[in-house]
Amino acid sequence: MTVEKRLAELGIILPEAAAPAANYVPFVAAEGLLHISGQIPFDEDGRLIVGRLGETMDVEAGQQAARRCAIGIVAQLKAAVGDFGRVKRIVKLNVFVNSALDFTAQPEVANGASDLMVALFGEAGRHARSAVGVAVLPRGVAVEVDAIVDVR
Repeated sequence: MTVEKRLAELGIILPEAAAPAANYVPFVAAEGLLHISGQIPFDEDGRLIVGRLGETMDVEAGQQAARRCAIGIVAQLKAAVGDFGRVKRIVKLNVFVNSALDFTAQPEVANGASDLMVALFGEAGRHARSAVGVAVLPRGVAVEVDAIVDVR
């Protein structure tokens, strides 16, 4: 089954790949690896998903924010390679979680992004990962995710 079919089955419509908000590029290809810059979560209406896990958001809301970041990663991937058939493997996700001092469920929040990659890319979506709690993220968003992808 193709990634496009999986997206359709999941009811996901890819947004336009987000333009950089500062002095960087959305992705860089180097020696077969595509490095995708951090993506922040936008809801279906294009509004930022803001909040702090363990304070104003629970794990489930954080997982949804992480999933929306992963959708942004997939949109950037599509913009970079055009054809998802060129994706050999999702190599690594780095997931940054805007966390209250006593919040320790970053791995569970990160599963929102990881689960989507596996749902879309199957075994090729299984990846290495870091899930890190941080004091603040740009624009007050709940989660930010970047990726490294092996492409043909």
